[in-house]
Amino acid sequence: MKNLYKSLAGFQQEVPAIHEGTKGYGYTYADLKTILKVINPYMKKHGLGFTQLLEGDSIITTIFHSESGESLSSKTNMPQGVTLKGMNAFQVAGASISYFRRYALSSALALVTDVDSDAKGEQVKENATPEQEQYLFKLAENYDIKAMTKSKNMINFSKQTLQKAKEILNQKGNK
Repeated sequence: MKNLYKSLAGFQQEVPAIHEGTKGYGYTYADLKTILKVINPYMKKHGLGFTQLLEGDSIITTIFHSESGESLSSKTNMPQGVTLKGMNAFQVAGASISYFRRYALSSALALVTDVDSDAKGEQVKENATPEQEQYLFKLAENYDIKAMTKSKNMINFSKQTLQKAKEILNQKGNK
């Protein structure tokens, strides 16, 4: 791995931050085309290449040293069942592949391709579906929530589930 690491270190010392300002969802980033345009000359100079193969619901990103054949691989799992407004399932799959290719490659090469937001995003609180609420209500009715919360045996119940059950009970007037 000596050759690969030496070449990768040289590449990382030279490659600039890549930020072209493509806008999406309230932030800017470098798209895959821009990333490839910037990195390819540096990859060639340092004898590096990469592949990104699909394997089931994952992308396998492999960085390799072209002379020695040494390589590093990373597997990125892509979430399934995602729907995007105005897109059919095939379009969503294509968008997902492009998105994860960009981030997997950037991660493998330690590229800077967007403005660092330092996790400034706000976590979105998910609302339970009516079916989930009914299940949680029945769960809350059948178990002593205070006892379960204090119990060390929480194998089948998470604190989040219990908290949601408490909220539902409070909403239903069963304090």
